[in-house]
Amino acid sequence: MTEEAPQLEAPVPAAGAEPLVFEQPLNERMRAYLRIDFLYNQALFHSHSKSQWGSRAAISSLLDVLAIISRSDTRADVLKELERQISMYTEMQRRPNIDIDRLQALVANLVRLRTDLLGAGSAFLQPLRDSTFLAAVRHRSTIPGGTCDFDLPDFSFWLSLPSSDREATLAQWLGLLRPLCDSIAELLWLTRQSGRVRTETAVNGVFHITFERNNPVQLLRIAIAPDMGIFPEISGSHYRASVRFVEWQGANERARQVEQDIPFDIICCN
Repeated sequence: MTEEAPQLEAPVPAAGAEPLVFEQPLNERMRAYLRIDFLYNQALFHSHSKSQWGSRAAISSLLDVLAIISRSDTRADVLKELERQISMYTEMQRRPNIDIDRLQALVANLVRLRTDLLGAGSAFLQPLRDSTFLAAVRHRSTIPGGTCDFDLPDFSFWLSLPSSDREATLAQWLGLLRPLCDSIAELLWLTRQSGRVRTETAVNGVFHITFERNNPVQLLRIAIAPDMGIFPEISGSHYRASVRFVEWQGANERARQVEQDIPFDIICCN
């Protein structure tokens, strides 16, 4: 007689415990936005560090943001999306039973972000691109350990300056990115707010979903209880997606496919 595998049940979370949320972008623009937002916040965090290691990490994140933005006209794309959102929410104010004050505040913030980004100009990244200091660090960063003291004496000297000097320089550089990155953060917030939560069950740990073709999904979010010891592996496009839950086996072993039915929350964001 075969013994049935025990069911993994979502335990009752502790009071105030937040679910674990895993996100999967379903188009290239959303993927770029999430990466830029992640790297910018990482750079901001490390820019306030007093240590040289923190300043190194901030520079690394800054250069990664610059690399992503330089691949396409991200500014034009963000401006276009801001315009679309402003138009959509302005039109929404005419509908009945709408919180006009909240909606007007939202539109005003979008307009402010658009004004700041337009004011930055199309050449807002030029000071970063023209910096021979950053260019040298970027070039040597492609080599493992290429930013050691003996490779970049000017970088080593900058790192030896008082932390207040390094913080001021990083604030100046990150300030150039702020209009774009603040706009992206707002667009990501609006995208996440557009989703509605619904509870689903992954039979034998696997779940498939097909989206409406006339209403493509940009971002898929999966929420699970924080102490189940599992996480989702998500793949797909804006037409369909698959979610496979795997069980954490520790840092030295590969995660294992879950064979039980898994309850979870799914949020499809347009």
